[in-house]
Amino acid sequence: MARRTKAEALETRTQILDAAERVFHLKGVARTSLNDIAQEAGVTRGAIYWHFKNKHDVFEAMLNRHRLPTEALSQRAEDPNESDPLGRLRDVLIYVLQRTVRDPDHRRVFEILFYKCEFTKETDPLMARVRDSFLDGGAKVRRTLGNAIERGQLPATLNIDRAITLLHVQMTGLLYTWLLLPDSFDLDTEAADFVDCYLASLRQCPTLSGRPADPAS
Repeated sequence: MARRTKAEALETRTQILDAAERVFHLKGVARTSLNDIAQEAGVTRGAIYWHFKNKHDVFEAMLNRHRLPTEALSQRAEDPNESDPLGRLRDVLIYVLQRTVRDPDHRRVFEILFYKCEFTKETDPLMARVRDSFLDGGAKVRRTLGNAIERGQLPATLNIDRAITLLHVQMTGLLYTWLLLPDSFDLDTEAADFVDCYLASLRQCPTLSGRPADPAS
């Protein structure tokens, strides 16, 4: 019975998160209430509070469950014992782009982040968590690029800060543009080319060089 109860609780949690995605996507994060999510999920507000502290908690859990597969790939790239950290970074970036095309639920979460997160006082805590996640992603890339330098895959003079900024700009720009105009280019088949172009710039672009990188930072 205990196992069944645990399974049922997990099913309810998933049901709530699925409903939250749909309502956030439809109404926007600021305009969505816990009542809206409960009604969409077919549960009571009490059921939501059993699993989550508030709407902010629901939002974060929604993001986290889509981040997990990417985290597993990213950890390999960050591992100092990985023999091909640049190759693993390439895998992560291609996966993120292609998954956005192939997985409708994942695509919906990106659309919420780009188009449905209104900047208001009420959403400040949500935006703070998004910013924290953004900074955490930058730290992971920093470790990966440091590993690549240690392995001789990238020049020791690589300006890691600029490399991270460029990566954020390129990935965000690609996803934003494709979500807005999906017929303007084939993100699925061109994902590898876009990623390879970025990685090539790390080795060749003069503006990404200029100071010794600190792989341990």
